[in-house]
Amino acid sequence: MKNKIIIPSILFASVSIFSIIIISQNENNNILPIQSENNANIQNQEIILFYGDGCPHCEIVEEYISQNNVETKVSFAKKEAYYNKQNANDLASKAKACGIPTDSIGVPFLWDGSKCLVGDQDIIEFFKSKINEQ
Repeated sequence: MKNKIIIPSILFASVSIFSIIIISQNENNNILPIQSENNANIQNQEIILFYGDGCPHCEIVEEYISQNNVETKVSFAKKEAYYNKQNANDLASKAKACGIPTDSIGVPFLWDGSKCLVGDQDIIEFFKSKINEQ
């Protein structure tokens, strides 16, 4: 019974720490272009927002999306990456395309088809720009 609580708690703490690290490392340079055009052809061109259940920065992004009806104005997929292994692998693949080490990946994380954005404020700015384009 204790293992059922301890293992998810350790996993959650690890992902949280990595999120904080990646956000602090990319504070001044959060938009990272992919490293080669070949990767762009391989990657799905869909906008994907990766989040984690219980992530406070993800909740800030979700609040903005909800308050501004972003989902009715911008087409994008949302993928939970803490508890869904396939989504976590997809996140790692997108991060790798942007040159982000897999041990430094955090959420919220947005893939726009060619670039990676990390952190609530940069993702909110991305959605603001998309809404204003339309």
